[in-house]
Parts: sequence; C-alpha cells; structure tokens
Amino acid sequence: MYYTPADWQDNVYRRGVFVMYGKLFSACLQGIHGVMVEVETDLSNGLPMVSIIGLPDSAIRESVERVRSAIKNCGFTFPSQRVTINLAPADLRKEGSAFDLAIAMGILATSDQIIFPGQEKMLLIGELALDGALRPVPGVLSMVDAARQHGLTSVILPAENAMEAALVEGVRIYGIKHMNELFVELNHNHSTPSRTETGVEVFTMGVPGQPPMIVKKVTQAASLQSVAAAHSTDAELSEHTVISEDSKDSKAAQIESMETPEAIGTAQNDEHSGNMSPVESVQAQSNQNDSAIELPGPLKKSDPRKLVHLEPLLLSRQHIRELRQSAPATHEDYADVFGQQHVKRALMIAASGMHNILLLGPPGTGKTMLIKRLPTILPPLTEEEALEVTKILSVAGRFKDSTAGLVSTRPFRSPHHSITVPGLIGGSSIPKPGEVSLAHQGILFLDELPEFPRSVLEVLRQPLEDHEVHISRARAVFTFPANFLLAGSMNPCPCGYLGSHHPVHHCTCSDAQIARYRAKISGPLLDRIDLQIEVPRPSERDWQQSERFQPDGYDSASMRDIVHRTHERQLKRYAGIGIQWNSQLSGRWLREHTHLAADANLLLEAAFEQLGMSMRARDRVLKLARTIADLEEKNQIEAVHIAEAIQYRQLDRKKTGG
Repeated sequence: MYYTPADWQDNVYRRGVFVMYGKLFSACLQGIHGVMVEVETDLSNGLPMVSIIGLPDSAIRESVERVRSAIKNCGFTFPSQRVTINLAPADLRKEGSAFDLAIAMGILATSDQIIFPGQEKMLLIGELALDGALRPVPGVLSMVDAARQHGLTSVILPAENAMEAALVEGVRIYGIKHMNELFVELNHNHSTPSRTETGVEVFTMGVPGQPPMIVKKVTQAASLQSVAAAHSTDAELSEHTVISEDSKDSKAAQIESMETPEAIGTAQNDEHSGNMSPVESVQAQSNQNDSAIELPGPLKKSDPRKLVHLEPLLLSRQHIRELRQSAPATHEDYADVFGQQHVKRALMIAASGMHNILLLGPPGTGKTMLIKRLPTILPPLTEEEALEVTKILSVAGRFKDSTAGLVSTRPFRSPHHSITVPGLIGGSSIPKPGEVSLAHQGILFLDELPEFPRSVLEVLRQPLEDHEVHISRARAVFTFPANFLLAGSMNPCPCGYLGSHHPVHHCTCSDAQIARYRAKISGPLLDRIDLQIEVPRPSERDWQQSERFQPDGYDSASMRDIVHRTHERQLKRYAGIGIQWNSQLSGRWLREHTHLAADANLLLEAAFEQLGMSMRARDRVLKLARTIADLEEKNQIEAVHIAEAIQYRQLDRKKTGG
C-alpha cells in the first residue's frame, strides 16, 4: 500500500532508515494470453542506484534510462535513493517495453511526488520516450482481457492502443500521448485571492519533491504607498514599512486558515461557481462508480504534489461505436473463374468441413486463383473465434486497424517458400506466433508446395492433427492455437507439363526426376490432405463460355450459402461436445456420427484394400463423406458419398496405378 500524509511521520522513517514502498499493476504476454504482473517499488537509504529484479529481459533493464529521462523531462525529480523494482511473479520471464509507464508512475507515487487515486484497480501499459511521450506496444488486447478477468476496472495506455483495448467490454480506457496529461496541480483551481488592501500577496512555490516555500509579493498598491512615504523622514518611512509582530501573527493565522480544505472549497465556490476542481472531480467519479477512492488528506493548497486526474482522458464508448466500420467488401469471386466446376465443388466441400486440399495441375490453369477465392465462401467468425484471432494478431503486432472492431473475416496466410521452421511454427527465445497460428480459424496457403524445404513441411504434421503448437523452452512450454485449413498447389512434375496435353510444351522430365520432385511431400503429410484434385487446362467450351461471360452457377454468393447451411447443420449436430467441423471428428465421435449404409460400408472396405490406405486415410475419407452427405442434407452416408470422397484422393490412386 501507499502511505498517506498522516502515516508518513510514523512509517517513512523506521528506526532511522528511510523506507517507502508502493505497488502498481502491469501485464506481459505468455503465448497469446496476458499475464498480470505486480510492479513493486521500494525506496530506501543507500547509494543512488536502480535495480530491476524478477527475470527482466534487456529491454526492461534498459527502461531505467528511459524512465529516468521521462521523469526529469516531465518536471519531476528522480529519487536520489536506492530504488528497487520487483516484477512479480518473480519466476516468470518478462520481456518488452510495456512496463515503462508502470515503473515511472510507481517511482513518482512512492517518492511522494504525485497522488494516484484508485491505483489498486488500475492497469498501466506503455513504452516511454525520453521526453515522456508514450509509444504503442503489441499484445494490448490480451493484457486488457487478463486485467478484466483479474478484477481491474481501468487501464492507462498509449493513445494508439486505446481503440484496441476498447474491444474488451467492462473496462474504462484512458488513452494518453504524453505522461504529463495525467497530472494536474492540486491548487490549479484554488489560487489564493490577492489581498491588495494589505499591500502583500501571499502564495507558495516549490520544486517537485522539495518542501514548499511561502512567498510574499509586494503589490502595486503597496508600491504607491512607499513612493508617497518617500518624502517623510527615515523614521516615518520605517513606521510605514515595518510590520509589527502582532500584525505578522494575525496575517500568518489568516494565511493558515485559508489553507484548510473548507476555506479552499469556499474560495472555489465564490470565484468559480459551477466549475469542479480535480479533487472534487475524483470524488464525484468515486460516487458515480460506487467505488471508494481514497484521497490522502487533509490536502493543503500549498501541497507540492500533483494529482493523477483521469476523467478528461476517458475514451467514450459512443465515440468507439461511431468509428466502427464494416468489413471491407472483397472484389474476388468464383464467378471470375470459368470452367473447373469439379474443382469449385471440391473447394466448396473443403470449406464446408474445413478439410485440407491440394490442387495439382500444369502452370496457368488457375490453381492459385481458385484457392485465393476460398475465403469468400467461408462462414464468418463467431464472437469467441474473432476474439481469439484478434488476440493472435495483437500479440504478433499485426493488428493495425482497431477502429473496425474485432476481426470478422477468416485469416488467409500465404508465406513464401523460403520460410523457416520458426517462421512457420513460431519461435525465438520467448516464442511468438508463427504462420500456422496467424492462420488460426482460417486458411494457410502453401503455393508450389514441393518448393518448400521438406524439413519445413514435416513440422506441419503435428499441428494438422492436434490443432495447436507446443514450443518448449528451458523455463516454460508455450502453446499457440493452430486450427487451420491447409491449402496447397503444385505442378505434376518439375517442368509442370506432365499429362497436360499442351500443344506446344511437352514434359521432358524423367521418371527419376518426377519421383524426386514428388518425394518432397512425404506420405504422412499427404495422408493428412483430404482432397487431392487435378486441375486440367481449360477446354475449348470453357473459353467460349468465358467470351460470352456466361456464369456456370458456381459464384461465391451461391457457394457461400451452401457452405453456411452445411456448417449450421454441423454446429447443431455437435452442440455441447466442442466440435464445430466434420474434420475435427475422431475416436468415438467419428464412429457415432458416421452412419454408413450397407453398400457404402462395402465400398469403403474394398477401396481400403485395393488402394492400400492407411487407417488415418480411411478415417479422413469417412469425415469427407460426412461433409458430402451434409451438403445434400442426408443423415446417413451412402455409397455415392463414399465414392466421391475416394475419387478426391487422386494421389493415392496414382500410387496404385488406379
């Protein structure tokens, strides 16, 4: 706790040792989740130095110089004592510059330079510039959400992060651009009325952290009186200029009486009726919020401390709603792609059940164009999914447009084939989300799949099964969500024209080259791809149709309606068991929700034997057939659904010569 002025005399000096202690709240990131951190500040006698403990990284240790300069340039005094700052819990490694503001405010409050009402319910986040300006930090959404769960009601943070923090309901947001915006003088609206009738005006002056000085200023009336008395004798002049001891005592009593809270309030009401002082504003705010905000008292007009006055900085929720914008409309549509109806149907099935898909075909057949339009038919994010996706983007520092609210469209990530394993999965000393997590609840598109290093592709096997990534470090294990639809494209051979029947380009690749090219994608990874679709060159009929601009019925709007209906059917079926998509079925849930007709079961067993499927591939055929049956609104899986699901695994068929 902080000591009030009434307690300082008893508690500041303990057995002759100068001791002061204070605590504020800040936060850091653990994975994509925020973790509350107590910033404890202790001032004691000793050589002037600052120690930060609690497993800080280099950015936090360097904050000492940022905080020192910011405090000085904001008009305060950095304490010339031994300063110890503890970041608790001490066994959690912290990184980043988000603690700067909490450290600075803790030092100012503990050194008795400011009064900070309501600090026990306040979260402070922000990086300080040397002049006291605040710079934005990543991961604010997760930190503010953690503060709300911890019971904190208010957040002070950089203005650039305010809109992002406002996405969390039930928390008061105060966005500032400079630390000085927090402070007001205690006597800002309580200046002492000039007493020109006595010829002396009395006011106080002081340096932050130092005792105040009472200053007496000779007014213009007194100066004129002195000029008139100049014609008198020296003795007479003395009678005019020397104030008797009785007069001094009466004036001192008068000045002291004016410094009481009652006198200050009376003067305020007389001179500024209708205006509310910062102290009164804080007390009024306390009454409105039904929460007691204790102010140290009694407060004198000569008190040199500054008051943390937040009410003018409160971010208006109405203002936030006015800034909310609808998601930008996309101009991409499957109507732009002529022909390839079987590929469009396969993509619609993949979107309906979040099944992984691989398009295989020669160059220029529209593989990339088809996959890039896949987000246009996916269902929108639910509120819970949107919050999770937005948290991931915030932690990664990629959430730029906070005025639009939570992310409403599913992510689409398309990394270059030069990406590394940490870039794909996540990494660094304190891991950050990789591409698989940035694609959470959306699509991860790997164009030209064999061009990716095999070591990079193999790390996808575990996230595709578990829908999350575990990254182990010496001090902790970090978990990131990774529930995504994997979409890939590739050529059939290194030159790209195998089996294309191209009139000019003919395949020149040997069998060994083709084998090495396809071997870059391992069998276990192919097992996890539900749909493997060939994309041939468009036919003459497709070209004629495109010239007349005749739609084929597969446009994004119609496909999206079908996908939405199919997804709603799945949500209703799996309500209460934590499953949203058919691709997430496993174990007993898979057996319970995939009822096969007799002929469908026979067909599946025959395909399992003839194609040499693994048990994983068999289960994936069942999940895919379940989605195809849902498209047709059938409860039972029939033979036609199994047959369509099997024919989509074309690379399995090629291995057996089928």
